[in-house]
Amino acid sequence: MNSSLGIVIFGDVVRSRRDPAGSSDWLRALCAELQAAHDRETLARFGFTQGDELQGLLRPTADPVAVVLRAALADDARPMRWAIASGHVEPGEGPATQRTGEAFLAARAALEETRRRRTNLRIVTGVPPVDELLDDLAPVLGAALEELSPTQRRVAGLILVEGLRRSEVADRLHVSRATISVAAERGGVPSLERLSRAIRTLLDRSRSAEPVT
Repeated sequence: MNSSLGIVIFGDVVRSRRDPAGSSDWLRALCAELQAAHDRETLARFGFTQGDELQGLLRPTADPVAVVLRAALADDARPMRWAIASGHVEPGEGPATQRTGEAFLAARAALEETRRRRTNLRIVTGVPPVDELLDDLAPVLGAALEELSPTQRRVAGLILVEGLRRSEVADRLHVSRATISVAAERGGVPSLERLSRAIRTLLDRSRSAEPVT
């Protein structure tokens, strides 16, 4: 059976067993939000399993970092472990939870590795020089996102996800630009932006190194 290239995203809600109903409701809403925002980049709909694990399948040219940022910087964001893997996926229909292939196996192994290392973001492309760098950068981005306060998260989301300038964020939130600047600096938004850009650059480099067969 022929396969094609894709990017698999797994997101596991941390400590979801403490609130299984609430986690499922939240994941249902998150999947709908991600699908609406990234519909043109998906090969299969976002979905989640009974174990409260989000799964997505994107086109090989998509931006998986944008998916993680949108979920992690939502106002009601919950702690999650993320795994991203690019590679071959088997053809099929239905949501990502009903699909399979090498990239899904790589994402599963990456998610298990986040648990073992006690980190919350791992990205693998199958290109060793790129993966060595991502092994250092991705956990730093994940940790930085997790440490944001609710106010810092909201400001970061408006800047990094919605693409607003600080003055526009101030207008949106009806506060001074100075207040937004303080929240952005204390939340390390410039560093988050640089880390995200670096990871995206590495992902682009991995695409040029992969044979499209």
